[in-house]
Amino acid sequence: MLQTKRKPASAGEILTEEFLLPLNLTQTALATAMGVQRKHVNELCTGRRAVTAPTALILAKVFGTSADFWLNVQRRQDLWNAMNSPRERKRIARAKRLHEAA
Repeated sequence: MLQTKRKPASAGEILTEEFLLPLNLTQTALATAMGVQRKHVNELCTGRRAVTAPTALILAKVFGTSADFWLNVQRRQDLWNAMNSPRERKRIARAKRLHEAA
């Protein structure tokens, strides 16, 4: 389980800071390379869109990384968000181990 108090970097932050900026790529250029609309890339970069399996495969192909890399970045953020959301913490706390619920 994720054991950090610091929020992990989002896929959008990594995409922007580790790929777009060092490679001097614009969101438009990346969208063209990915074969998606610029809005799709913008939503990824700003955190309004999560990395899905198909998007992870596309990013992996474009940047020469693995799809697992992108999915793991998204997974870490999703877990951190769930563990640090009061609403989700209440839902999680209500859950019982299977042998206790029977």
